[in-house]
Amino acid sequence: MIARRKICYAVSHRLREYLGHFDRQRDIPNIYDALGHFSGAVPYEDPSGRETLWLTVMYPPQVFSDLRPRLTAIYSELKLGRGAQQHDHLLIDRIDFGDFGNSRPFRIRITNLFNDNSDYFYVKHADASRLYGLELEHILSPNRINYLVNGNTLIEEHIAGVPGDVFLRESLSQPGLNKVRIAKEFTKFNERNFMRLLGDMRSVNYVVDITPDFEEIQYRVRAIDFDQQSYEGHGSVYQAFRFQSNRAITRLAVKVLNRASIDQYVAEERAQMSHRAKGESDRLHALLDVMSGDEIAPAEHVTALAGELDRVHGRGDFSACKTMGELTAKHITLMLGL
Repeated sequence: MIARRKICYAVSHRLREYLGHFDRQRDIPNIYDALGHFSGAVPYEDPSGRETLWLTVMYPPQVFSDLRPRLTAIYSELKLGRGAQQHDHLLIDRIDFGDFGNSRPFRIRITNLFNDNSDYFYVKHADASRLYGLELEHILSPNRINYLVNGNTLIEEHIAGVPGDVFLRESLSQPGLNKVRIAKEFTKFNERNFMRLLGDMRSVNYVVDITPDFEEIQYRVRAIDFDQQSYEGHGSVYQAFRFQSNRAITRLAVKVLNRASIDQYVAEERAQMSHRAKGESDRLHALLDVMSGDEIAPAEHVTALAGELDRVHGRGDFSACKTMGELTAKHITLMLGL
């Protein structure tokens, strides 16, 4: 259903101009390649002792002494803005490498020496698909996204939450779970992804943000992987409920929500996304204009998805689209009534 390794697309000049205009392009250290010069690695285990796909990497002392000030400067700029100098008290106490997926990310654990509070950020290869995904998430979803770009280096803020696979494995059967609320949120999450054509929302590619409310617990499902933005040719890739890893939550939603409730939540999500799109109309149209001119998927993927979207919308004009960006723009416009 999903290509084994997505093609990596360079960031075009027009996309860099867009990123500069909206303050995403910054003069931060272009550090992605330098992080690849580690001298050793050991498997990283989570706090419960479960093995993960991450490797904790080590560097020669001279290499690490060069990396540390560059990484703390990046973190300060990510959190405090341009020209931030408040990073002498920050310690880089672990660097993990993920040799998986398309982004092959580095996860940086950074600790405040004054109070031992730790945070994370990610260093990834700057791929055009991923950048379009981040921007569409920022504009159309209820979540704000903080990231910076320079050269082939992409810096992403950590998105807090329980990993989807962990939540489904450990929390879905707990007696205190509000089944209707998590089913409602997953339904809206699924619709949100399809409306903006974000694919591959397997359980490892999202987190569940759990917030105690004054009477109940609120849930929000948040995407954390944007590699598969408008890339695959199969429409099912853009529907989270179709993935095997989400079968348990899909079954729960079907069990606790009737058809009228599902339709209501879908309509709510479309209305909310339409409201956000209109509020950010200039930015959204600028992004989709740049995206329409970029090559971000193979031609055969564009042709295949155009045929599927023609059937979904009962039209015949998607087949005239030449790029995945054109398809995305037309699909979003129709879905949100713009």
